Amino acid sequence: MELDSLPTEIILNHPRQSLGKIQLDSQPQPGQHIELNGETYRILERHHHYQYKVGGYRLEKMSVYVQSAQRPDEITYLEGKWVIGDITCEYNARSELLRCAVNPEGPCEGCQHYQPQ
Repeated sequence: MELDSLPTEIILNHPRQSLGKIQLDSQPQPGQHIELNGETYRILERHHHYQYKVGGYRLEKMSVYVQSAQRPDEITYLEGKWVIGDITCEYNARSELLRCAVNPEGPCEGCQHYQPQ
């Protein structure tokens, strides 16, 4: 089976739910973005699913775990990388994938756990 014709299931990481199956024209990589039904998602993980057929295992399909991409006003360029959330908060993870340990889903605005650095 050609890589560009592999069925790929898109799975939202939190809350865990399938967003559908699509045919991708390239191999998705963690950290990249993907658009589906007008929404943008960040790829967290890619899983390959194999099936045994005569002569060995063959790549049958892929699953891609995603999270909703952040709004541009929630992203800051810090020390050579993009981070999400309020970087003035003590709990900010300084990560492009995880906002913070206390309120990872956000939003930061109005968060009761906000602690200035």
